[in-house]
Amino acid sequence: MAEFDHVHFLKTLSSDPGVYRMLDSDNNVIYVGKAKNLKKRVSSYFRSNVTDGKTRALVSNISDIDITLTNTETEALLLENNLIKKYQPRYNILLRDDKSYPYILLTAHKHPRLAFHRGSRKVKGEYFGPFPSAGAVSESLRLMQKIFPVRQCEDAYYRARSRPCLQFQLKRCSAPCTGEVSDDEYSQQVDFVRKFLAGKSHEVIASLITKMEAASQALQFEQAAKIRDQIMLLRKMQEQQSISGNYAEMDVVGFAHLNGLNGIHLLMIRDHKVLGSKTYFPKVPKDSQQQEILASFLGQYYLAPGATGRIAKEVILPFAIDEADVLGEALSQISERKVTLKTVTRGERAQYLQLANKNALNSITVKQSTQDSINKRYAQLKATLGLDDISRMECFDISHTMGENTVASCVVFDSQGPNNKEYRRFNVTGITGGDDYAAMEFALNKRYNKLVDENKIPDVIFIDGGKGQLSRAEQYFSTWPHAKMPLLVGVAKGTSRKPGLETLLIDGGRKTIPMDSDAPALHLIQHIRDESHRFAIAGHRNKRQKQRTQSLLEEISGVGSTRRQTLLKFLGGMQGVKAANIDQLKQVPGISSDMAEKIFNHLHDKG
Repeated sequence: MAEFDHVHFLKTLSSDPGVYRMLDSDNNVIYVGKAKNLKKRVSSYFRSNVTDGKTRALVSNISDIDITLTNTETEALLLENNLIKKYQPRYNILLRDDKSYPYILLTAHKHPRLAFHRGSRKVKGEYFGPFPSAGAVSESLRLMQKIFPVRQCEDAYYRARSRPCLQFQLKRCSAPCTGEVSDDEYSQQVDFVRKFLAGKSHEVIASLITKMEAASQALQFEQAAKIRDQIMLLRKMQEQQSISGNYAEMDVVGFAHLNGLNGIHLLMIRDHKVLGSKTYFPKVPKDSQQQEILASFLGQYYLAPGATGRIAKEVILPFAIDEADVLGEALSQISERKVTLKTVTRGERAQYLQLANKNALNSITVKQSTQDSINKRYAQLKATLGLDDISRMECFDISHTMGENTVASCVVFDSQGPNNKEYRRFNVTGITGGDDYAAMEFALNKRYNKLVDENKIPDVIFIDGGKGQLSRAEQYFSTWPHAKMPLLVGVAKGTSRKPGLETLLIDGGRKTIPMDSDAPALHLIQHIRDESHRFAIAGHRNKRQKQRTQSLLEEISGVGSTRRQTLLKFLGGMQGVKAANIDQLKQVPGISSDMAEKIFNHLHDKG
């Protein structure tokens, strides 16, 4: 690789604000940075007295540098984070979990529904949040379902109801779909939800107390008891979420470093309530400084596309960073309100920061403990199989019902455990129904026949089955064109099919590998096998259900593919179609009165 002529490059470099992209010999972006003064910042990389190992490694790989000028440092910061997200450079600190945060949505229907929402706000309604995780939203929705009987079902399911569903029987929905509750009463419950989510729970409780007393005076004791239960649940939920402080809205960022791992814990406070918290583990190049790690995290977290709703008015930092002012200016600009980043040493906010730091450290400890357990399992498995290294494993399984709707699965484990993004399913065709050996060969062909990247060749392939499946797999690999050959291991269930009694087969089943039932390596194999089994069954069930849905409607003359799709979409799937009465079927676009009656009679004749 030709050495980059930095002397000539720096002579022509502007001193304006901007963003620089460093490229390697293959023209890949390896680092993105921003600067108030580009010439001064980029020059610092090429000083003779640079002692930072990370910077020296970066500079040694630079083949070219691209420059983009901006009007201000704030604009440079925004552009920098967009480019980091686009290129994922290997020398940048990367926030791997940057999904948009979830919200609770209260729709604008006649009978509004409460729902989980993530992504763009295309649905009309009110959005409450953001929440730190999908689990936090699900827990809040579950608790509110007990307190406020507001529907959470999909619109198609709601439209198709002719009688109340199970949620009504469980007293978790007032069934507005079938008129079990008046519009006024339902609207009042929706208003309670709105106020509660807006942080006005005291006002909700006061209204419920007034309502309970009125019901009691009117001798409606059953109604009064229901409202009393609502108040008790609401107070319990309020106690779990309340903060004994005066700060209505802020994010508290904790930081910890232990054994080479960095954890950043975010505690979110909105409307005097803890919405939840989450720990992030950014991908950090070697020799990165803590201030650089924190600054990169804050920029990528808050400046991600669609992240405006997550920006708090105040962000408490664990230590000072040089970019606090410019980052605060950028956040103020995109959120259209004043945002401040500060460090604290005393008072309530310092106590919250101490808690966030403690959680960051604890999360690292838990993660490393989990990873130690995984490492122990991998180490024992390598020793058992006689391999120097195991960086990738794959496992195949076949699922069908009496030979029909055969689906093959392939799951992938790397050194961190399951790699869900690499999972694959294959719809098996062109074989005799029930021939698991042929299905296994079909799956192997689909998986590996067009393999180009040899880094994707696994070290070990587990075959869920006995000698027959393993022999068919070995037959496929007998003409393997690549230099690296995976080790094939069959996982045969014991006669009782209980975990711990599996037999590991190699060499076409001619040899077995002894392993104790409590061995960590066997637990890892069981995990891989069970995961492939689960993934195959899920695919098979989906395929079977889709076939049943299509075949039942296909039997009706005059119902072509367009009408089938319209029926399923309008009524929320086959269950909705079956549950619909003739009047509801007539409301589906393209379905006449005669056709609605024909569909209804056919489906119910079929039971």
